[in-house]
Amino acid sequence: MRTRPVLVLVAVVLVMIGVGVYALLRPTGAPVGVTGPGPEETGRAYLASWQDGDLSEMGRMVVSPPADFTQRHLTFAQDLDIESLELVPDTLVRRDARSAELAFHGVRKVRNLGDWPFASTLRLVLREGRWRVLWLPETLHPALAGGGRIAFKEITSPVAEPVTSSGEPFPHDSGAENYRGLFGGEEEESTGYALEATAADGSRKELVAFPPPQAGKIRTSLSRPVQAAAARALDGVEQPAAIVAVRPRTGEVLAVADRLGKGNGGQNAFRGLYPPGSTFKVVTAAALLSEGLTPTTRVGCPQTYAPPRGRIFRNASGPPAEGTVTLTSAFALSCNTAFVEQAARLPSNGRGLVRTAELFGFNEEVPGLGGSCGRISPPGDVDELASDALGQGSVVASPLCMALVAAAVQNGSWHGPVLTPGRSPSAQSVAQRVSLPDTTVSALRAMMRAAVADGTAASGGLPPGTAGKTGTAQAEGGREHAWFIGYRGDLAFAVLVENGGAGSKGAVPVAARFLRAL
Repeated sequence: MRTRPVLVLVAVVLVMIGVGVYALLRPTGAPVGVTGPGPEETGRAYLASWQDGDLSEMGRMVVSPPADFTQRHLTFAQDLDIESLELVPDTLVRRDARSAELAFHGVRKVRNLGDWPFASTLRLVLREGRWRVLWLPETLHPALAGGGRIAFKEITSPVAEPVTSSGEPFPHDSGAENYRGLFGGEEEESTGYALEATAADGSRKELVAFPPPQAGKIRTSLSRPVQAAAARALDGVEQPAAIVAVRPRTGEVLAVADRLGKGNGGQNAFRGLYPPGSTFKVVTAAALLSEGLTPTTRVGCPQTYAPPRGRIFRNASGPPAEGTVTLTSAFALSCNTAFVEQAARLPSNGRGLVRTAELFGFNEEVPGLGGSCGRISPPGDVDELASDALGQGSVVASPLCMALVAAAVQNGSWHGPVLTPGRSPSAQSVAQRVSLPDTTVSALRAMMRAAVADGTAASGGLPPGTAGKTGTAQAEGGREHAWFIGYRGDLAFAVLVENGGAGSKGAVPVAARFLRAL
């Protein structure tokens, strides 16, 4: 019979057909003998178990998991105070027939702080006919690659953030950065945290920040446009310098641009004390006026002068004046010899100069500053009196102090500085108010106008309406300090350029840039 060979032949043909069909349907290069889920299903299942915290199930899906696999996950979550975890798979990428990568992203919730978003990659390999996870430390977070570490670090911010009077932030590079404590009356800081990664080479990278609650805003007396003008006026000044501006009728500080260096906590415009040079002649003139001199009183202005039993004093520059000049002209031209001669005639050996200086805030404690803004000592002899009258000797002052001197002339009353109206202890200084005699104020205003119109500040490019006084102060071991103080409208100011030379050359142009920017 031929039946059996025919059946065998048919069976062989069917097998060959089946093999051919399988060959057509099987993906090219796919390994034979794969059982269980594919790489994407395996990766998604692993992420689901991870999100549920099923570490045992995760371990079963990992190729040769490290002995501390479970402990690593527990320690990571405990050390970083992870409260919950959400994971979302992205698109699977097949590298070859036996490996694939499943990118994923997620969010860890850090207890009492907030969300920590991250992204990583799950590597999958085909081992022993099943798709498994190839686990590495960077699966937890990419920053752990190569022995990297993640830890908390503290970040701090002030409890209260000072802002300008309009509620806006201080201008960029304002020169007032070191005055935070004085403006805000707040030195305390609140604490937040950040998660920081440290790589094996020691480099650090902040992964996520949980800053402290936003600081409250403290409105200071600073005017944003005035502060910006002051800061920009100092741009390009090579020597250490500062500008302080105040509102004469209240004493409110409108600007402090301080680039005088790191001494006194970087607050030299308020706390630094410098010889004010001839800007102090405003005070000396006030003392002379209180003793009966007037703006039209004729005084001598020789190139040199020696008071009785005293040493010789000289004018800084220029030929001696012919004969006599008015007190106004002597002030405008900054005639040293005229002021030395007249000061030497003050009664009580110059005690009146000290009393007048104290009307302008010298030797007085300034609330919020922890000291006075200027000092003068009773002179011991005529030479000391003469030096003090020229803003040298025992006389020292801060730019703030000299801005308040100019403000007192403009307003007719000296006001203590106010930094945060109605809030900080320094606001109490608004009660520090000293009225000056009307006749003295009128005379000083005329003299300061003359200094700008016809005197040492005449060629400095100051805008119309400016009144002021230049100063060139001798400094130990260096070039003279350049000063200019003055006022224009409802704004008084002081400019100091440390070792800037003559006030007319070193300080007046800075003041002109400042005023023209307003």
